[in-house]
Amino acid sequence: MKSTNAVRTEIHYAQVGEYQLPLLTLPQTDDSEPLGKYGRMRLAYLKTQRPVLYNKMLLNGTLWPHLQDVQRVASEQVERTIAALADKFPTPDKERAQLLWVAHMNGLKAQAEEVVVREVVYAE
Repeated sequence: MKSTNAVRTEIHYAQVGEYQLPLLTLPQTDDSEPLGKYGRMRLAYLKTQRPVLYNKMLLNGTLWPHLQDVQRVASEQVERTIAALADKFPTPDKERAQLLWVAHMNGLKAQAEEVVVREVVYAE
């Protein structure tokens, strides 16, 4: 038996001419922390590629927590992946070759983001 934790609310209607239109309001969200890069990428992906899922999550109040979770997971995975790549491909000495160090770290970050974006942000 499947259990749902959805909050049931009563829908009120307004009479407009011959029609009754539902008075819908979106649930309050905790938007005290703005979305980061990966959360915004996920939002754009859902809007353009998965509009039914986007609207469903928006209406039942799970969109913002989902985007915050994607942001957190993606950021953590990028950091872990960069650390693992830095262990596998050691960085040049930062004090002697600053530009090489920056280029190397940018390359590691690009590799890590490529994986994370595919596996977390654009995941079905």
